[in-house]
Amino acid sequence: MSSTRNPHPLTGQVALITGGGSGIGLGCARELVQDGATVMLAARNVERLEASATELRSIAEGGAQVLTVACDVTSEQSVTEACAAANNAGKFTMVVANAGYGGGGPIHLTSLDDWNGILGTNLTGAFLTIKHSVSHLAAHGGGSIVAISSIAGPVTHRFMTPYDVSKAGLEMLIRQTADELGCRNIRANAVRPGLVPTDATEGIMTLDVILNDYLEQMPLGRVGSTEDIGKLVRFLLGDESSWITGTCISADGGHHLRRGPNIEPAMEMVLGDARYPAGPSSNA
Repeated sequence: MSSTRNPHPLTGQVALITGGGSGIGLGCARELVQDGATVMLAARNVERLEASATELRSIAEGGAQVLTVACDVTSEQSVTEACAAANNAGKFTMVVANAGYGGGGPIHLTSLDDWNGILGTNLTGAFLTIKHSVSHLAAHGGGSIVAISSIAGPVTHRFMTPYDVSKAGLEMLIRQTADELGCRNIRANAVRPGLVPTDATEGIMTLDVILNDYLEQMPLGRVGSTEDIGKLVRFLLGDESSWITGTCISADGGHHLRRGPNIEPAMEMVLGDARYPAGPSSNA
């Protein structure tokens, strides 16, 4: 007996996507609306959100709606309101904790403001998103959370310490959530993208010496796409992955098998010898 696959398996479900107006967040939304999910795009840039929502509505299928909500993930009240808005939109069962950013610089020149800004968005923002969504998910019988980590979670990136630490912490947050809330049928996983062209990686993509170094560390030898990441996130959100939780999956062309990227050429261009603290050098 042959079975017919449901062309819109996510119809009737709602997903909240932080940082949903561009880049990987928007790529995830594209996959979800084509499978029938209603998406609530959340970000600070309302103008960009509306432009992205218009694009998504043109490809939405299976009764999917595209909604937007202004949200700053560093504000607990803002996150609480965004989660409530997603819940008011229907059966809120999916969360993509994507909001985040990075930066480059030597650890001894990293300001406290830079440290707090990156950790506050990437890690605390994800914590707040999870904290204020899980009660809604539990009330609907469970759901799935996917956080966007990075190859920087498991592999060091010299001159990117705050970003690396934020992603390593994010992965432990996901494992804790999975362990604690599995009893409420809430799953939590993370995806570790490698180099994907977005607004956030524009600087890297324009410096051939750094781009080529990234490519040399990838067995598959190409940069990724928001579609590559979106399809994996879609799988982890849906019933197809119903027995998967607490994982951190790399989607990086195999980059995690080798070393982290070398962005020292950029640091040398900007800072010269000041990229290291004064003192005798060592090759150890």
